[in-house]
Amino acid sequence: MTLRREAFLDHVKERGEYDTPEEAERAARVVLALLGAHLVGEVRAQLAARLPEDFALILLNPLQSAEPLSPERFVRATAAWIEGATEQTATWDVGAVLSTAADTAGDDLLEQMLLQLPAGYDLLFGRPQPT
Repeated sequence: MTLRREAFLDHVKERGEYDTPEEAERAARVVLALLGAHLVGEVRAQLAARLPEDFALILLNPLQSAEPLSPERFVRATAAWIEGATEQTATWDVGAVLSTAADTAGDDLLEQMLLQLPAGYDLLFGRPQPT
């Protein structure tokens, strides 16, 4: 089931403690564009099908990445794309968006997503995996 745009942004806004929906949307756009560069094939398509249409298009037309980014580099890249962001605020942005995406994806799809990502992304999604 696809989550409505307003509901998705409300979740991101609440988790990120943003003052405005525009701040939540900016974070969602950047984080999903970076995430889209790391997911491929059916996994990316399945997540896109569960996102609101405009965010699905961002995920399906991602920023280009020459190699998979470690979780730390993913946060730094997020900070670089959000005007005025620091690594600390970008960590907050990433957590707000990816935890909402994890809820939207569900456990089975999230597990498939984590298999495509470098180790440590489970923490960015707010879903620590047992070691």
